[in-house]
Amino acid sequence: MLDIVLYQPEIPPNTGNIIRLCANTGYDLHLIKPLGFDLNDKQLRRAGLDYHEFANLNVHDNLDNYIQARKPGRLLAFTTKAKNCYTDIQYQPGDALIFGPETRGLPAEFLSGLPDQQRLRLPMLAASRSLNLSNTVAIVVYESWRQANFKGS
Repeated sequence: MLDIVLYQPEIPPNTGNIIRLCANTGYDLHLIKPLGFDLNDKQLRRAGLDYHEFANLNVHDNLDNYIQARKPGRLLAFTTKAKNCYTDIQYQPGDALIFGPETRGLPAEFLSGLPDQQRLRLPMLAASRSLNLSNTVAIVVYESWRQANFKGS
Protein backbone atom coordinates (compact mmCIF):
# COMPACT_ATOMS: atom_id res chain seq x y z
CA MET A 1 0.00 0.00 0.00
CA LEU A 2 0.91 3.64 0.10
CA ASP A 3 1.78 5.94 2.98
CA ILE A 4 -0.19 9.03 3.86
CA VAL A 5 2.12 11.63 5.39
CA LEU A 6 0.65 14.63 7.20
CA TYR A 7 3.35 17.26 7.63
CA GLN A 8 2.71 19.20 10.84
CA PRO A 9 -1.09 18.75 10.91
CA GLU A 10 -2.94 21.40 12.92
CA ILE A 11 -6.64 20.50 13.16
CA PRO A 12 -7.57 17.43 15.24
CA PRO A 13 -10.84 16.51 13.45
CA ASN A 14 -9.07 16.41 10.08
CA THR A 15 -6.48 13.97 11.39
CA GLY A 16 -9.22 11.95 13.09
CA ASN A 17 -11.09 11.66 9.78
CA ILE A 18 -7.88 10.55 8.08
CA ILE A 19 -7.25 7.93 10.78
CA ARG A 20 -10.69 6.51 10.00
CA LEU A 21 -9.93 6.63 6.25
CA CYS A 22 -6.68 4.71 6.80
CA ALA A 23 -8.41 2.10 8.95
CA ASN A 24 -10.88 1.49 6.12
CA THR A 25 -8.40 1.44 3.23
CA GLY A 26 -5.28 -0.15 4.72
CA TYR A 27 -3.06 2.86 4.07
CA ASP A 28 -0.48 3.69 6.75
CA LEU A 29 -0.63 7.14 8.33
CA HIS A 30 2.50 9.05 9.30
CA LEU A 31 2.37 12.31 11.24
CA ILE A 32 5.34 14.67 11.15
CA LYS A 33 5.94 16.80 14.25
CA PRO A 34 5.24 19.28 15.55
CA LEU A 35 1.56 18.42 15.78
CA GLY A 36 -0.98 21.15 16.43
CA PHE A 37 -2.75 18.93 18.98
CA ASP A 38 -2.25 16.09 21.43
CA LEU A 39 -2.92 12.57 20.14
CA ASN A 40 -5.37 12.13 23.02
CA ASP A 41 -7.37 15.19 21.92
CA LYS A 42 -11.11 14.62 22.32
CA GLN A 43 -11.91 16.07 18.86
CA LEU A 44 -9.33 13.82 17.22
CA ARG A 45 -10.75 10.74 18.93
CA ARG A 46 -14.34 11.74 18.18
CA ALA A 47 -13.63 12.22 14.45
CA GLY A 48 -11.78 8.89 14.30
CA LEU A 49 -14.52 7.13 16.28
CA ASP A 50 -13.34 3.69 17.34
CA TYR A 51 -11.10 3.22 14.28
CA HIS A 52 -7.84 4.24 15.98
CA GLU A 53 -7.06 0.65 16.91
CA PHE A 54 -7.48 -0.45 13.28
CA ALA A 55 -5.19 2.18 11.74
CA ASN A 56 -1.42 1.95 11.48
CA LEU A 57 -0.38 5.35 12.87
CA ASN A 58 3.24 6.46 13.24
CA VAL A 59 4.66 9.75 14.50
CA HIS A 60 8.04 11.07 13.32
CA ASP A 61 10.10 13.95 14.69
CA ASN A 62 10.69 15.33 11.18
CA LEU A 63 10.33 14.47 7.52
CA ASP A 64 13.90 13.20 7.22
CA ASN A 65 13.24 10.67 10.00
CA TYR A 66 10.15 9.46 8.13
CA ILE A 67 12.15 9.06 4.89
CA GLN A 68 14.96 7.18 6.66
CA ALA A 69 12.52 4.87 8.46
CA ARG A 70 10.22 4.08 5.53
CA LYS A 71 12.42 4.62 2.46
CA PRO A 72 9.47 5.48 0.20
CA GLY A 73 9.74 4.86 -3.53
CA ARG A 74 8.56 8.35 -4.42
CA LEU A 75 7.54 11.44 -2.50
CA LEU A 76 4.34 12.84 -4.01
CA ALA A 77 3.53 16.27 -2.63
CA PHE A 78 0.06 17.78 -2.88
CA THR A 79 -0.07 21.54 -3.30
CA THR A 80 -2.25 24.18 -4.90
CA LYS A 81 0.95 25.44 -6.57
CA ALA A 82 1.50 22.35 -8.74
CA LYS A 83 0.89 22.15 -12.48
CA ASN A 84 0.13 18.41 -12.65
CA CYS A 85 -3.24 17.00 -11.66
CA TYR A 86 -3.47 14.15 -9.13
CA THR A 87 -5.05 11.96 -11.84
CA ASP A 88 -2.10 12.46 -14.22
CA ILE A 89 0.13 10.03 -12.33
CA GLN A 90 0.24 6.26 -12.00
CA TYR A 91 0.45 5.57 -8.26
CA GLN A 92 2.81 2.78 -7.22
CA PRO A 93 3.21 0.65 -4.09
CA GLY A 94 5.66 2.37 -1.77
CA ASP A 95 4.68 5.92 -2.76
CA ALA A 96 4.40 8.50 0.01
CA LEU A 97 1.46 10.91 -0.37
CA ILE A 98 2.52 14.06 1.48
CA PHE A 99 0.09 16.76 2.58
CA GLY A 100 0.91 20.02 4.33
CA PRO A 101 -0.62 21.74 7.33
CA GLU A 102 -4.08 23.22 6.90
CA THR A 103 -3.11 26.90 7.23
CA ARG A 104 0.08 27.08 5.19
CA GLY A 105 0.68 23.98 3.06
CA LEU A 106 4.02 22.31 2.47
CA PRO A 107 7.19 24.42 2.79
CA ALA A 108 8.44 25.99 -0.45
CA GLU A 109 11.96 24.62 0.12
CA PHE A 110 10.60 21.05 0.29
CA LEU A 111 8.44 21.52 -2.82
CA SER A 112 11.27 23.06 -4.83
CA GLY A 113 13.41 19.99 -4.13
CA LEU A 114 10.95 17.69 -5.90
CA PRO A 115 10.64 17.18 -9.66
CA ASP A 116 7.56 18.78 -11.23
CA GLN A 117 5.92 15.39 -11.83
CA GLN A 118 6.01 14.69 -8.07
CA ARG A 119 4.12 17.87 -7.19
CA LEU A 120 0.40 17.36 -7.70
CA ARG A 121 -2.79 19.39 -7.30
CA LEU A 122 -6.51 18.82 -7.19
CA PRO A 123 -8.53 20.92 -9.63
CA MET A 124 -10.58 23.77 -8.18
CA LEU A 125 -12.32 26.86 -9.46
CA ALA A 126 -9.86 29.67 -10.19
CA ALA A 127 -11.05 31.84 -7.28
CA SER A 128 -10.70 29.00 -4.74
CA ARG A 129 -7.85 28.83 -2.22
CA SER A 130 -7.85 25.23 -1.01
CA LEU A 131 -9.89 22.16 -0.11
CA ASN A 132 -10.28 20.70 3.37
CA LEU A 133 -7.31 18.50 4.24
CA SER A 134 -9.27 15.35 5.08
CA ASN A 135 -11.34 15.71 1.89
CA THR A 136 -8.19 16.14 -0.20
CA VAL A 137 -6.56 13.09 1.34
CA ALA A 138 -9.71 11.01 0.76
CA ILE A 139 -9.90 12.01 -2.92
CA VAL A 140 -6.25 11.07 -3.51
CA VAL A 141 -6.45 7.83 -1.51
CA TYR A 142 -9.46 6.62 -3.47
CA GLU A 143 -7.88 7.51 -6.82
CA SER A 144 -4.66 5.69 -5.95
CA TRP A 145 -6.59 2.72 -4.54
CA ARG A 146 -8.84 2.63 -7.64
CA GLN A 147 -5.73 2.41 -9.80
CA ALA A 148 -4.70 -0.65 -7.74
CA ASN A 149 -8.15 -2.19 -8.38
CA PHE A 150 -9.02 -1.70 -4.69
CA LYS A 151 -6.51 -4.36 -3.69
CA GLY A 152 -7.29 -5.75 -0.26
CA SER A 153 -10.98 -4.85 -0.28
